[in-house]
Amino acid sequence: MRVILMLSILVMSIYAKSLFSNTSQVDNGIYIGALKNLVEATQKTRGTTNAYINGNESALLLIYNYRSDMKKAIGTMESLSLSEDPVVNTRATAISRSLITLNSKALKLSSEEAFDAYTENIAQILMLAQTISKKNFGDLNPFGKEAATVMMETILPLTENIGQLRGLGSGAAARGTLNKKQLYQLKALLAEVEHLQSVFYANMRTINAKYKNKYKDDLERSLMLSEKSIEEFSKVTKEGILKDAPNMDSSEYFDKGTSAITDIISIFDMNNKAIMEDSKGWI
Repeated sequence: MRVILMLSILVMSIYAKSLFSNTSQVDNGIYIGALKNLVEATQKTRGTTNAYINGNESALLLIYNYRSDMKKAIGTMESLSLSEDPVVNTRATAISRSLITLNSKALKLSSEEAFDAYTENIAQILMLAQTISKKNFGDLNPFGKEAATVMMETILPLTENIGQLRGLGSGAAARGTLNKKQLYQLKALLAEVEHLQSVFYANMRTINAKYKNKYKDDLERSLMLSEKSIEEFSKVTKEGILKDAPNMDSSEYFDKGTSAITDIISIFDMNNKAIMEDSKGWI
């Protein structure tokens, strides 16, 4: 009888786990992943456009590659069920149209105009990400809520500040000059990067300690690698960019920023993967 009872409980548990799988959490994760790709591609488009306008002609091919990545990310977002939500659809459509218009004229604008226009679009994408997170927040389990909060409120803003620093810094390097206004702007961005960096790592290590079994990959190792990348980027910013006559190669500086963002995004992806894996069946 005891064996039969245990088997019955096991079967019921398996059934219950399947029954309560959080499909909303999965859909949310897929859409957010595509939206993250759009943020990243738009950041790269902004940075290479700024470098090109300031004299780095080799950036032109990259601009078109990154624009293609933007289009692909938007196409993925539009193919998902979450795009049918009226609020999400309205905001995502407005962003898509705005980016198409901007891409068609960006290279004819001044570097400051183009940079500010892309930055405003990225701000709208980040607002859309937070809207999606909040709309589905009640459908997330405790781990999903904590991980999604770090993803939306810390990781993406951190990549955006590094992206702005990368774009403006590579433009200054291509130009070979930096006025006082630009110097203060870069210093403010670097300070914000260092602040968000400390918040990011503190929060991620807290989550990892609390939900260590949720991560299949070595999260701590990835955190250490991204810390090293950001610190290296901060160092070259201070030594090669934050001066009246920046003396660092524009493309090299851009690549340093990209490396830091890539390592941070890998942790975003690890969180998203863990959330989606956790959604396959839980009570």
